Amino acid sequence: MTVEAAPNPPVRRLADWSAERLGDLADEYDTPLYVLDLDRVRQNYRRMAVEFPDADVYYAAKANTCRPVLETLADEGAGIECASAGELQRAIDAGVPGERVQYTAVNPPARDLDRAVEIADEHSITITAGAEDTVERLAERDYSGRLCVRVNPGVGAGHHEKVATGADAKFGVPIERVPELVADARENFDVVGLHAHAGSGISGEDLSAHRELVARMGDLAREVGDLEFLDIGGGFGVPYRPGEDPLDLVSVAEATREAVGDLSSATLTVEPGRYLVADAGVLLTAVNTVKDARDATVVGVGAGMTTLARPAIYGAHHEIRNLSRSGGQQTVTVAGPVCESADTFGDHELAAPERGDLLAIGNAGAYGYEMASQYNSRPRPASVVLARGEARLARRRETNADVTRLEQEDQR
Repeated sequence: MTVEAAPNPPVRRLADWSAERLGDLADEYDTPLYVLDLDRVRQNYRRMAVEFPDADVYYAAKANTCRPVLETLADEGAGIECASAGELQRAIDAGVPGERVQYTAVNPPARDLDRAVEIADEHSITITAGAEDTVERLAERDYSGRLCVRVNPGVGAGHHEKVATGADAKFGVPIERVPELVADARENFDVVGLHAHAGSGISGEDLSAHRELVARMGDLAREVGDLEFLDIGGGFGVPYRPGEDPLDLVSVAEATREAVGDLSSATLTVEPGRYLVADAGVLLTAVNTVKDARDATVVGVGAGMTTLARPAIYGAHHEIRNLSRSGGQQTVTVAGPVCESADTFGDHELAAPERGDLLAIGNAGAYGYEMASQYNSRPRPASVVLARGEARLARRRETNADVTRLEQEDQR
């Protein structure tokens, strides 16, 4: 597919969303509600593809596995990188060709690895191994197909210490042991690539660490030789606060090409996740309680840490906008309905909320629904996708019956 630059800004801010349109969606589908704009997903992919014209772009599905997202990106020409057998199944079910699917699991459970091998035998996907043990386990399953080796290059970066994977011992084979492992693996597998990932949400000063990872991987690829691709991962950051600048993708791409050097016949691969979907999504929620506490005004909403977990897990900031009114800004603490002190979206300046107001939470397209849970036996929300202005339900809202269904099924 010929990719042309899309006439769009490098980031969509929460203020760019139509309050009237979001209000209509909340009225039609109720709240909490995830809204994802597939046209924006396309634009973000095209921007990435334009700036990395000689690279292959794979989407890190764990950011958002909603089927319309996978279908949209596959239609644009993206490959799909999967972190589990479940994500593999989603990619295949979405019609993604097997040769455009890569399985990059960490310490995969036996059931996952069994299913990955079955899918690989049928669809010729690529399996990435992040440990010598995993290579042995694949051999025990009589797998001899396409193999990629995940490398631990000893350098990591990211928006939080919990996602700086490049130097974390959990991820990949230590770089100094990779040449020997690849040499041995070539006797039993079709070794097609090397993979490394610095971390998630990389931007600003983290970019120097990313360049160092790329340089080390370029040297390793030349030492190993005879590869189809060198995958340097993703982790491209997006601004979560209004005053933060968007990632200078042009400079990142130029620095990446310079750092990796000549790869001979191997293709450079990048794996954006949040960069493609974060600003394409918002979470809508209604105000149910306004409480003047001792030290704060607490605005209670229907969404919580079971709906959007990032603030509770990482202390992440997501901009919030009151769609029901303007003016009269007030500092409030926005909190959810879960019985945890961690169940808060933090302090925000909002047009003074009242019960029944509709709030929009920005940059919710990445790691929003994916990390949602049924903690406190709360049903997960619905998801709506927009394409060319038209809305359709992508995931129905769960019910209390859905929460208890597995317990109620006949176990005989």
